[in-house]
Amino acid sequence: MGMKRVAVFATAATFAFTLAACGKEGTPTASGDSTASGAAPVSDTCQSSGATFTADSAAAVAGSATFDKIKSAGKVVVGVKFDQPNLGYKDTSGKRCGFDIEVAQYIASKLGVDPAKIEYKEIPSANRETAIKGGEIDYYVGTYSITDKRKADVAFAGPYFVAGQDLLVRKDESAITGKETLKGKKVCSATGSTPIQRVRDEKLTEPENIVEFKTYSECVSQLLDKKVDAVTTDDAILKGYAAQNSTDLKVVGKPFSTEKYGIGLPHDDKALRDYVNNQLEAAFKDGTWQKIYDGTLGKSGSPATPPAVERY
Repeated sequence: MGMKRVAVFATAATFAFTLAACGKEGTPTASGDSTASGAAPVSDTCQSSGATFTADSAAAVAGSATFDKIKSAGKVVVGVKFDQPNLGYKDTSGKRCGFDIEVAQYIASKLGVDPAKIEYKEIPSANRETAIKGGEIDYYVGTYSITDKRKADVAFAGPYFVAGQDLLVRKDESAITGKETLKGKKVCSATGSTPIQRVRDEKLTEPENIVEFKTYSECVSQLLDKKVDAVTTDDAILKGYAAQNSTDLKVVGKPFSTEKYGIGLPHDDKALRDYVNNQLEAAFKDGTWQKIYDGTLGKSGSPATPPAVERY
């Protein structure tokens, strides 16, 4: 098939599912973010920012059913992504790293849990609300854009980062220079994501040219194999992929949205939401957030400063 392999891709079995489903709008692959699937990205060894997170033995969140559950279990279950370089990533040894992973670890420590006791669950974008509402996870940290529609189902702390939707294309691509040049082009993104919904709503390309998979890494494999013309999602995610394969990929660099990343929480647990917001603001002020960012997502070469928490 002539498929190029890069660090972000999953196993050959995953590719087979991907290619079989290519071009079918709304038909995700049989593979995905599930740990049970065995899909794991091939990568170099994970590297952290060097920030350390010590469990706060005095942590208490009065009135939070989720906190009571965490305390009783002696662990926290966190929903994450596994295939987003510098954000939510798992290397071949099983180690996890990236900006979102370290934010999740920081929050766990502030809830009184040693980050080593985090149970990670890889949840596809389309299943995030279901996982939170069903109690499958205690919270979710994984490029999760805060939207009014999602607020009807879950709660959000944050934002802890602000990104913008952009386009990833092949290095030799000259025709795609922004969202206005996508007509007639095959565009890929993750099922259930805000970016793919924007492509539909704004009619950026024809319905038959919209391609969806459970993970962004599957879209990137399709891009390199010339099965699609562009991958669209938040620029933070795309820069990670481009940094890992700079000879073949590039980010267009014309963001056309504002995506506020939040920590997904149970809808009615206001006590926990307020507490997590307090911890985020503390990290913004004491330099913890900046250290995490600079040592992970900041390696893409894109500087950033903490956003303002939006309470509700």
